[in-house]
Amino acid sequence: MNNDGNASKPQSGGPTVRTGVWFVGARGSVATTAVAGCAAVTAGLHPPTGMVTETAPFDGTGLPRLSSLVFGGHDTADCPLPKRAEHLTGAGVLPHGLASAVYAELQAADEEIRSGGPLPGDTRGDEELIADFAADLTSFRRRNALARVVVVNVSSTEPLPAPDAVRLPPSSLYAAAALRAGCSYVNFTPSTGLRTPALTEAAAAGGLPHAGRDGKTGQTLLRAVLAPMFVQRALEVRAWSGTNLLGGGDGAALADPGAAAAKNAGKERVLADTLGHTPQGEVHIDDVPALGDWKTAWDHIAFDGFLGSRMILQTIWQGCDSALAAPLVLDLARLVARAHEVGLSGPLTELGFYFKDPDAGPSGLSEQFTALLSFADRLREAK
Repeated sequence: MNNDGNASKPQSGGPTVRTGVWFVGARGSVATTAVAGCAAVTAGLHPPTGMVTETAPFDGTGLPRLSSLVFGGHDTADCPLPKRAEHLTGAGVLPHGLASAVYAELQAADEEIRSGGPLPGDTRGDEELIADFAADLTSFRRRNALARVVVVNVSSTEPLPAPDAVRLPPSSLYAAAALRAGCSYVNFTPSTGLRTPALTEAAAAGGLPHAGRDGKTGQTLLRAVLAPMFVQRALEVRAWSGTNLLGGGDGAALADPGAAAAKNAGKERVLADTLGHTPQGEVHIDDVPALGDWKTAWDHIAFDGFLGSRMILQTIWQGCDSALAAPLVLDLARLVARAHEVGLSGPLTELGFYFKDPDAGPSGLSEQFTALLSFADRLREAK
């Protein structure tokens, strides 16, 4: 394995140190919002709302500065980032005027986007695709004189691969390319990524940090807060049902039952892990194209109180998925880049705070946040 990404390790905070963030799904809503948002915060146009790494507990941890991040990525779409930002402005995701204010940064990132795959009719096998993707990463790092690169998967959810599949799913091809190019890796989607037996040995041998899976932005974030409450108050949860209404690319992708099943697995895990059992009820995902990047999530929780009294809690979460996800993606890129710099490797379990289906660790948000703060201390103490 080529681990060329470890070859150069300038000290954090130096004037020439730059860190690459390579998005898989680089022309999607989340990546576009992250690039535009990073530029806006760096220029002082907007505060870093939603970025946990910009709060006091992360002072002095040596994270790469937002101004030092260089963006690129893979995508199969061809809509330029400045145009994509205009579309998001029209949809109410980005504030008016921002796309033009950060046009140069969007254009610079767009020039670093390369064609992904496999595309329809693509004759390349897995090994050739991995090699091509890895070459794109290596070229990106060298061309921009980057200290290191973090690959972040923010592409549309793919169905889980069949047990007898002979080829790797696309998310795993990109993950394998990250390992080969010596890049740390974040899977912000429910897709397979590194979690396949075919990559287990390579991931362990690569000496690279990685984190995942499936970013926790809305409904599951709330579940991670509420489920421990029922346990701590000794209230028996009988049923927990949910419905998601969403549009945009994610809504279209999740209209596929296989993709929806991959998504729901993470949503259900937090309940099973926290409550100690899986309550009755399911999560339903409905594609409503008219909603665009906006999402409504409804939960209906049936629980028993003292002397068997039956009670109900209902919650409604309405939000913009891209605006919820983008600051978390920037947090993760910075945290994992710093972890790579100080020599950490393997799954970063302390980053479970950010994921529905983390590599390990507690499921309750409070405990996850405590672990994240301990991770910040660990980075601060690193040389």
